[in-house]
Amino acid sequence: MPTFNIQLFEGRSVEQKRELVKAITDVTCKTLQCSPESVDIIIQDVKKENWATAGKLWSD
Repeated sequence: MPTFNIQLFEGRSVEQKRELVKAITDVTCKTLQCSPESVDIIIQDVKKENWATAGKLWSD
């Protein structure tokens, strides 16, 4: 079933990540009528120096 890849700036707490994956799993199961065991979520912490928008690094 669904796999979500989420990229976030590093610095979120483990508790924030727990809340995020629970909310995404809940809404996915409700919307797609699937079991929680079928929902995979991958979180990637990204340093601001490795992310840019409009030609500018977020670390600048």
